Amino acid sequence: MASTTSEPDPFDAIVDAPFDSALSERYLVYALSTITARSLPDLRDGLKPVHRRLLWAMRQLKLNPTDAFKKSARVVGDVIGKYHPHGDASVYDAMVRLAQDWSLRYPLVEGQGNFGNVDGDNAAAYRYTEARLTRTAMLLMAGLDEGTVNFVPTYNGEDEEPEIFPGLFPNLLANGASGIAVGMATNIPSHNVAEIVDATLLLIDNPAVEHAQLMQVFHGPDLPTGGVVVDSPAVISAAYETGRGAIRVRGRFSTGKGEGGSWEETGIEKLGSGQWQLVVSEIPYMVQKSKLIEQIAALIADKKLPILEDVRDESDEQIRIVLVPKSRNVDPELLKESLYRLTDLETRFGLNLNVLDAHRTPGVLGLKLLLQEWVISQIDILLRRSRHRLEKIAARLELLEGYIIAFLNLDRIIEIIRTEDEPKPVMMAEFGLTDRQAEAILNMRLRSLRKLEEMELRKERDELLAEKEELEKLLDSPARQRTRLKRDLNALRKEYGPETALGRRRTTIAEAAPTREFNMDAMIEKEPVTVILSAKGWIRAAKGHVPLDSDFKFKEGDGPAFALHAQTTDKLLVAADNGRFYTLGADKLPGARGFGEPIRTMVDIDPEAHIVAILPWKAKGQLLLASNTGRGFTAEMDELLAETRKGRGVVSTKPGVKLTHVREIAPEHDHVAVIGDNRKLVIFALSEVPILAKGQGVTLQRYKDGGMADLVTLKFEDGLTWTMGGESGRVRVEKDLLPWKVARGAAGRLPPNGFPRDNKF
Repeated sequence: MASTTSEPDPFDAIVDAPFDSALSERYLVYALSTITARSLPDLRDGLKPVHRRLLWAMRQLKLNPTDAFKKSARVVGDVIGKYHPHGDASVYDAMVRLAQDWSLRYPLVEGQGNFGNVDGDNAAAYRYTEARLTRTAMLLMAGLDEGTVNFVPTYNGEDEEPEIFPGLFPNLLANGASGIAVGMATNIPSHNVAEIVDATLLLIDNPAVEHAQLMQVFHGPDLPTGGVVVDSPAVISAAYETGRGAIRVRGRFSTGKGEGGSWEETGIEKLGSGQWQLVVSEIPYMVQKSKLIEQIAALIADKKLPILEDVRDESDEQIRIVLVPKSRNVDPELLKESLYRLTDLETRFGLNLNVLDAHRTPGVLGLKLLLQEWVISQIDILLRRSRHRLEKIAARLELLEGYIIAFLNLDRIIEIIRTEDEPKPVMMAEFGLTDRQAEAILNMRLRSLRKLEEMELRKERDELLAEKEELEKLLDSPARQRTRLKRDLNALRKEYGPETALGRRRTTIAEAAPTREFNMDAMIEKEPVTVILSAKGWIRAAKGHVPLDSDFKFKEGDGPAFALHAQTTDKLLVAADNGRFYTLGADKLPGARGFGEPIRTMVDIDPEAHIVAILPWKAKGQLLLASNTGRGFTAEMDELLAETRKGRGVVSTKPGVKLTHVREIAPEHDHVAVIGDNRKLVIFALSEVPILAKGQGVTLQRYKDGGMADLVTLKFEDGLTWTMGGESGRVRVEKDLLPWKVARGAAGRLPPNGFPRDNKF
């Protein structure tokens, strides 16, 4: 018999909707989820969901500071199984960071085993490490059992987790946070708890307090790795007033602590005989020590910091990076400034106080508004704790009243229990007891019927009534609430005060002296070199000024192209036939023991382009640039320097047009001589050639057939000079140049008798 009901058609569930609106709706849901449930910290406890769930799971596992450690794998398993359905690696990484005292100013997890190091090495796998909560984490979670916060269902509805942590520890500012959401990010440094408390107390006493007054007690970041904040107080204050800004952090040069515990801030360690070395004892926050040392070593290897001889890592538990100068005559301050400029020994921390407020709304808050919101949340937690305690007191007083009635009528109560089949309703009717009171009396142990118990019950009742009265006064009086909060904050400050090991400020706030202006090139040691560039683009530099006609060795199939004398302090201009100019430092060229290195590994020259000239740059010097078509212009050498590997486009070229001639113009030269492939010569005033930064230039000589063969600049009264043929090396000078002197762009006439047949000057 056929079924009368048909299966539903799955295609009936398809909804026809515009793609753009469907995509935007779904992306908006994803973006909001990322912002509110992943990337931004909550203002009230300063935690992201993954950190909150980690600490909650550890609390459930009873990993208190006084209890034994448990395997990290156990913690991670509980977190991803019950509360946080994400990858185990990401959860473990978050847990590891909570345990690293160079990542968190006040660690929330105490680790046992390999939890990584400041060099950037990873922690051991979670099956090897163990963890438990710190005292700070317990303070952050204090009050969870006192009705202070809401509990929400976990992702699968099987359990509950706290919405936030209610503790008084100001974790948001104390430990900071960083995160990237969709369309927004947060980056909050850590701060000193004592300073946070001082600023909060100032705000509680005077809600209208000015931001400048807050900054007198709240000085700025207090980073886990120490260091020195070198921005001015005005810059730091402006950043905290708006919630956005950038703060410069430097490593600390120090050889340790001197008398009285103060830092020996110069960092200069005397070695005797006038020798010295610099010692770095602290590095900027989030900078890996190994990467910093690699940076410095690279500067030495590349000769970018010639006043530095060597760098050594002598660190143990304490950081100690030793910097050896090239000589004892090196200025220590110049060396420091160089390292600040060229390495991560100085970094910029981008301050962005973007947090979720009590309504889970993201926003960038200034310091005052942030503290105000946090105080409001703590007052709310205080009120909820008080109401919860009142409920507990009321429930206990109810039982105490019942117990006292039982003691006053003990014989009758015992008689009812012994004689009645259902003693509970009889007691309730005879003595006016509630159901809870009667049940509690029936559940009393015989040993509690001793004589002294009644006195203890009355004492407890009186104490609870007094506590109830105080709590009711607290709930009715905002002034009492502020006083209670101040009292609790002062107690917290004692635990994290400047005199304690954990509370002592690590980062110094000290405005740096004005930056010394100096040219890094000036530190290059000046030495003569001979630069050799082969036909296939291999470049090297031989020490000293070797004769340019020497028999240089080249790879098989390669040969000479250019050779010139220079100094290591020179910048070399390299011109390609596509019209681009590139810049090389003569001090960075490889030595001449081998065949050198391809020039294309140093600058990004087009594979199809050919090098037409290489020459030292001269300040205020000029070059005459010309293409094969006879067009050209004068260029200032200062305008030809390129800042990047890609070079600088100077001569505009097109198919069939190439830059072929680059000639340096001597200061005394006033004319230009140009000869074409047609063996016609023209001479005209140099002033007729425009000075351009970029372009094709103007016509220097006009041709019917062929193009330009060569050009040169000269002093007109000295005449035109060329080398005679053969091996005699004789030089011919033509003084009478009037027959060839014409206006720029003429066709010209045949050169003087004896001019070389190759049409080259």
